Amino acid sequence: MSGRDTFLPKFAALALIGAGLVFWARSVLDPYALSIVMFVGINIILAVSLNISNGFTGLFSLGHPAFMTIGGYMTAILVMPAARKGLMLPDLPAFLAMQEWSFLPALVAGGLLSALVAVIVGFPVLRLRGHYLAVATLGLIFIVQSLAVNLDGVTRGALGLSGLPSLTTTWWVYGFVLLTLFVCWRLKHSSLGRTMLAIRENELAAACLGVKVARTRVFAFALGAFFAGIAGGLWVHVVTLISPDSFSFGLAFQLVVMVVVGGTGSITGASLVAAVLTLATEFLKPVEESLNLYGASQIAIAVGVILILIYRPAGLFGTAEPQPLNLIKRLGSRHTSPANSPE
Repeated sequence: MSGRDTFLPKFAALALIGAGLVFWARSVLDPYALSIVMFVGINIILAVSLNISNGFTGLFSLGHPAFMTIGGYMTAILVMPAARKGLMLPDLPAFLAMQEWSFLPALVAGGLLSALVAVIVGFPVLRLRGHYLAVATLGLIFIVQSLAVNLDGVTRGALGLSGLPSLTTTWWVYGFVLLTLFVCWRLKHSSLGRTMLAIRENELAAACLGVKVARTRVFAFALGAFFAGIAGGLWVHVVTLISPDSFSFGLAFQLVVMVVVGGTGSITGASLVAAVLTLATEFLKPVEESLNLYGASQIAIAVGVILILIYRPAGLFGTAEPQPLNLIKRLGSRHTSPANSPE
């Protein structure tokens, strides 16, 4: 049996373990703790999906909050009752005003709209490199926020959409966490993933070998945007509101930190750092309040990030996938070439 054949059973086993942990959390934790668990999962989706463009392909995109805003608004509008949309959003197109979707199709629609915008924006923007690309994608955040503020009859402007139904659960969040990890893992270890890594290491050499560089970069950008849009929809229906400034440029830098510290290209690293930073930020808030040192947690985390980047410039894991995820590939490869395993 090949390594590819054994991947699905091993991943299914991990999925069952994850399902057991989610069931345990829902049985034991209070609603506040469960909300933290959900935010951990949402940040894992964001960090891992950002790793597709920033880690695999070598782009420096800061545009995830823009795609979260697009996906969040689209999901919220689709699940909102039609009668309420007629009162709150008078300029909404008729084909949307009459729609009242269930949660899953609305999430997927939000992700697809984000991916479509990424494709439209990607072809001109991804011609840029380095900090020019970072500034351009950062500008995309402000463009989307400005549109959300000025389209009062479609988005309710600066007031945003409030009183949304609390549809997101830990099952929804970690179901999409599993999907994100699965897609990104298979992508990284596929021929397309190796093409992306080749573009990251030497774009000119990859182009000389016949790689469609522009097409591959846009695909990576759009795939990351799809999962960002879904994460935005999940976030919106945890907090039950969305406004133009719900996802700001501060979140963009936070996500980049998760990817860089974990290791650009490491799915495991991005996931672990996303979970640790989310929990650390939340658990240090009571300490700040008790000591009356507001902002101290951000300073402490920033210092830790700087130290990691000084002593481990490639991040904690570089591009590697350590245990337990790498165990899946190792166990599969033993069946094919035990003496010449690539791992």
